[in-house]
Amino acid sequence: MTSDIFLWLVQDGVTNGAIYALLALALLLVFTVTRVIFVPQGEFITFAALSLAMLEAGRVPGTIYILAFGGLAAAAIETFVATRERAWRRLPHIALLYVVLPLAVAAAVWWAAPRRLEHWMLVLLVLAMVVPLGPIVYRIAYQPLASASVLVLFIVSMAVHYVLTGLSLVFFGGEGLRSRPFWDAKFSLGVVTITAQSVWVVVASALLILALWYLFERTVYGKALRATAMNRVGARIVGIPTVLTGHLSFLLAAFIGAFSGILISPITTLYYDTGFLIGLKGFVGALLGGMASYPLAAAGSLAVGLLESFSSFWASAYKETIVFTLIIPMLVWLSLRSHHVEEEKEE
Repeated sequence: MTSDIFLWLVQDGVTNGAIYALLALALLLVFTVTRVIFVPQGEFITFAALSLAMLEAGRVPGTIYILAFGGLAAAAIETFVATRERAWRRLPHIALLYVVLPLAVAAAVWWAAPRRLEHWMLVLLVLAMVVPLGPIVYRIAYQPLASASVLVLFIVSMAVHYVLTGLSLVFFGGEGLRSRPFWDAKFSLGVVTITAQSVWVVVASALLILALWYLFERTVYGKALRATAMNRVGARIVGIPTVLTGHLSFLLAAFIGAFSGILISPITTLYYDTGFLIGLKGFVGALLGGMASYPLAAAGSLAVGLLESFSSFWASAYKETIVFTLIIPMLVWLSLRSHHVEEEKEE
């Protein structure tokens, strides 16, 4: 291996690792707050990347149908609960949050698709379509089972994953899509040429990680998330609504997934099921961090990106196998160092 190949592989590994780090943080956030192993995290990547590519081509992405009908389903559930509890004042809020806003976003996308707007406007439309899907998915699939065991929540996650993957195939088809790069420039670092898109991915990922740190350390909502992650029952006792933190964690996870999909869509061709594999590598990174530490999860994700990059050079046919084999020794180590603890019971 020559020095230029080594540097090129490091560049590729750092770029991929930055995306995996974002996904690892999202998975860890959702797990610590809601105890959900969020298997469908990668679907937000797919929805965002393919929606952006379709908008650039002047086509209406099927994401608006998922958003609209998902919002109607969540509204129906909330309306039933509010009616049963005779909480009539909640009905206007439910209608605005789950019906009016999703339909308004869908209408805006439908209007904008054939008009080929500026790239940054399309990005905002994609975020407006994909990010609300996080709380909607939580309300439909997870909130009714918030007190269930981790195993039950994992089974639900698998079901949600298959449903969203099927919808992705229906609305986007089996063809791969790729969006325009944000920046076409290239930089020379010795013998290695670095694309501006790779720099943009790393810098944007770092900025988002810093923004998440500020959220957790300096804001009331971030502290509520941390409190719920530390002790869900204790958080409820002191007045922190765990339903709100659940919605917020899924909102952040959807935003991180959509943001990641927008970042990588100009780098690689994505298909309807590509996001699952990317999200799974983020899970490996979170697992390397022990599923407990955000800095360790980010570091583990960077290690996954580098390992994948070098594996693609030495044994490209087995690079996925090499990456996912990391799970085995990590699970063995975690099982040896931990003691069985009964899950918290919520009254």
